[in-house]
Amino acid sequence: MLYLVLFQGKIYSMLKIKKSPTLSFLFTLLAIGIMTLFGPEEATLGSSVRLVYLHGAWVMTAELLFILAALFGLIALITRKDEFHRWSAALGRSGIFYWITYLPLSMLAMQANWNGLFLAEPRFRFALSFAIVGLLLQIGLWMMDTNWLTATANILFIAALRYIFATAENIMHPPPSPIFKSGNFTIIGFFIGLNILAWLSSYFVTRFFLPQK
Repeated sequence: MLYLVLFQGKIYSMLKIKKSPTLSFLFTLLAIGIMTLFGPEEATLGSSVRLVYLHGAWVMTAELLFILAALFGLIALITRKDEFHRWSAALGRSGIFYWITYLPLSMLAMQANWNGLFLAEPRFRFALSFAIVGLLLQIGLWMMDTNWLTATANILFIAALRYIFATAENIMHPPPSPIFKSGNFTIIGFFIGLNILAWLSSYFVTRFFLPQK
């Protein structure tokens, strides 16, 4: 009987682990790290370009999450359904997590590829500003816990972010889509795969932040 109880407890623990978004995120993060290590090199930047791939996938994931947070927020305001409000809140929190963690990746990419940090670069300054504002915003929204306010704030945040970056000067960041315009299908395919893994990881982060009913 004791062995049966222990066996049942082990099975239950395994099921809890399988359902854990945190553990799933860590496994996906490990897969992303391994995939990045074997990414294709580039003629000019060599193996250091792998950090550029990763930082690119990370920031694109953050922006996708902000867009989804705004979209779910808009649907929530129209339908007045709590489920959409919950997902808008979770996606906004997940988005700021990826936005903040993209900044050190950006700094590593600068250091590895250009042998220095150009922190005055316009897009980096804007990214840092939005990270600080976004973090304070999400903390405030979490504390106030007001559905319509969270939805509206998520809509306005991505609108402001896209407007600022659309008008920002490009210095260290080349024009949009340098990877997709490269014509190198090995690099393009790798970058798409890296993005898919990053999106998968964001699902688990969003699950972690999803408010309980």
